[in-house]
Amino acid sequence: MKLAFEPESPPPTTTIMSAETPLKDLPKVDPTLKGQLEGFSAVNLKKTETEEKVRLPNKEDVAQEKQHIEHLQNISEFRSERLKRTSTSEKLVLPSSQDVEAEKAAQAHLQAVEGFNTAQLKHANTQEKIVLPAKEDIETEKTHQSIFQGVTGFDKSQMRHAETEEKVALPAKEDIKLERTHQGIFQRLVSFDKSEMKPTETVERNVLPSQADIETEKEHQALRQGIEGFDHSALKKAETTEKNTLPTKEMIEEEKKA
Repeated sequence: MKLAFEPESPPPTTTIMSAETPLKDLPKVDPTLKGQLEGFSAVNLKKTETEEKVRLPNKEDVAQEKQHIEHLQNISEFRSERLKRTSTSEKLVLPSSQDVEAEKAAQAHLQAVEGFNTAQLKHANTQEKIVLPAKEDIETEKTHQSIFQGVTGFDKSQMRHAETEEKVALPAKEDIKLERTHQGIFQRLVSFDKSEMKPTETVERNVLPSQADIETEKEHQALRQGIEGFDHSALKKAETTEKNTLPTKEMIEEEKKA
């Protein structure tokens, strides 16, 4: 049961009294607390019911507890004499013929590098060639230089003050109609009711190639086989002659005008 009020008083202190303790040395009771204790009546207490809540485990907790109990039982009932003796066999994988050949080639290359005789090298002189620019390159460089000098030596005092006028272009009649159409489509998409949709079944069709596709594929196969089976030994040696075409008089004149 719970009291209807709780008096606010300091915690009581334990005082050891004897029969010889004088009356003036006895502890005094607070008048307020004394009045509350004398006027206290058990009738003013209210009856309360204590509700005890027991939380039942859910399905997952029960299954987990069963699994844990079965696991403990299996461990306690385990018999080591049922184990069978096994022997571990170590397998060595031998390298293939390609690995052996690659290792031999690497060893031969390493030996050739380590046993190389630098005394067999011949002295060579490095000749530095300076390529002079062509006539077109010189003309292009002169044009670039003149443009650069014109930009760097530009006199800003010759510039005139200009005012920028900002024009606000109103949308045309066609733009307004197009915007209204877009707004209508957007509103339809937002307020679209999916419940009005009907289920449909997708039918997958395999389109067979036509006669022309088959003929084209046969030509591609024949061309590929001809390229893959081509015999390079049947080729004849040919000499390439490089011809430098000099510009004509008209081309020179047009280049000068440009």
